[in-house]
Amino acid sequence: MASNILHLPFRRTHNVSIAEAIKRYISTKYDQHPDMFTTDLEQIDHLRHAAVHALEPHTSGLRKLQQYAAQLVWMGAKFPVDIGLDFIWYPALGYNTQRPLSQDNIRFELANILFNLAAMYSQLAMSSNRSTSDGLKAACNYFCLSAGVISHLKTTIVPDMRTSPPEDMDTSTLESLEYLMLAQAQECFWQKAVKDGLKDASIAKLAAKVSDFYNDAGDWGIKSDSISSEWIHHMNAKHHHFAAAAQYRAACDCLEKRKYGEEVARLRDSLKCADEALRETKYVNKAVQDDANGLRARVSEDLKRAEKDNDMIYLLPVPPKSELKVLDRASMVTARVPKEVSEPLTMLGDHGELGKPLFSKLVPYSVHVAASIYVDRRDRLVNNTIVQELEELTASMHELLKSLGLPGSLQALEKPLGLPPSVASHAEEVRQMNGIYRLHSAMADTEKLKNSDRATYQEGVEMLRSESSEDDAARRRYGTDRWARPPSNEASRKLYAQVTEIDGYLKQAGNSDKLVQKKLKDNEALIRLLAGTDRDLEDYVPSSRRATMTT
Repeated sequence: MASNILHLPFRRTHNVSIAEAIKRYISTKYDQHPDMFTTDLEQIDHLRHAAVHALEPHTSGLRKLQQYAAQLVWMGAKFPVDIGLDFIWYPALGYNTQRPLSQDNIRFELANILFNLAAMYSQLAMSSNRSTSDGLKAACNYFCLSAGVISHLKTTIVPDMRTSPPEDMDTSTLESLEYLMLAQAQECFWQKAVKDGLKDASIAKLAAKVSDFYNDAGDWGIKSDSISSEWIHHMNAKHHHFAAAAQYRAACDCLEKRKYGEEVARLRDSLKCADEALRETKYVNKAVQDDANGLRARVSEDLKRAEKDNDMIYLLPVPPKSELKVLDRASMVTARVPKEVSEPLTMLGDHGELGKPLFSKLVPYSVHVAASIYVDRRDRLVNNTIVQELEELTASMHELLKSLGLPGSLQALEKPLGLPPSVASHAEEVRQMNGIYRLHSAMADTEKLKNSDRATYQEGVEMLRSESSEDDAARRRYGTDRWARPPSNEASRKLYAQVTEIDGYLKQAGNSDKLVQKKLKDNEALIRLLAGTDRDLEDYVPSSRRATMTT
């Protein structure tokens, strides 16, 4: 059944053993034996399995996601972000949801788990019975929590990933989703106010804020590559719908206060907003269409009545829109981050709500303190005695390189790690276009077209030759007196000229095809490299690895 609200879809992943990666890391980096943590290793795999399979809107799924997320935060203090395990996740939004993303990054794993937690809250809100007051309260609460998790993801988790976020977790996408959740939470509050029979002035303020939230969601959605056009049309339709609803309620308040001229002005503006909403509804589902049509019919009917009453009875001037007071806003919702997300470590313990912290005995606290003191003293020593002189020498070196005209070498020294932006951009373009396979497919299609064109050309040439032979035979049989028509090459001079012209085109095209095929063959290995992994490219590009200088 179509709904007039949206929910976040879940991100999907592959089953991997995080325990195996942690076990390998402990055995190579720590003095303690990994067998000391057998129970913890089994538990972390169990928590991940439960969390990534929580894909149905049920409150039990919230706890599974929160528990695993809390352990990932805790483990961030025990292990580096890259523990030697590629976490594979599929995007939930955009046009590449079937293309997996892989990162050896615990924070990438945490970001995906929290995205699914936000999705779980949004789906719980959608599954709530919004025909009752309690159901509306629950839905509003879930949407606020979803917005809070998205906000935490945007401000705390993604900036700390140390890698580029997935396309559907960039700032524009997360901003749009946060405003969308707030808009739907405010809409639930507005719906409850209507249900409870609040005053029209209060309902107008609530509706105006719903419109603002949807407008912000749509504005950010346009800047995102992952928010679909259907969602943007939905947000725009809702923005105009609630702008119309706000003006309609304000008009009802004017009627009650006997401001008949202002009532007409606000109803006219409401009708314009409703028409704007209807322009968007051809791209959205039936539930949104029905809401917009119902509102417009109601506004249109009231406007006819108000204009008639004012023209016949009250005769009050109708102010232009520019003179109407801007409606006040009443925001009743906010993005609320659950404590399980904002303060997960406080909820871990022997009797903690999110369970006991795993690997707590991996390294004694005193070692952490000693290591911290050592790091502070080391950094102070390095900064005071080495860094300043190194910076001066580096500046001198850069000036020398510039004077020698070596910008390429300078760039390699300034950016010794990672791929040059141009190479990374070309590689991403090749991957998105399906690389060498698309080129071969295009070449094969070209070959088919060439053969088809050549066959059509030969068929036409044969027809001209046949016609010329028949013409010559008739001329020999009847003589030039009886067969007085011009010879074929003269009668069809234009066609014969085109035969020569087209033959030249085909030969020229054939030579061009051979040249393209040769270039493709010469560069196929490099194209395949661009279509491969970043790691392969970094191994190939000399400046993407830090040079080791020897004497």
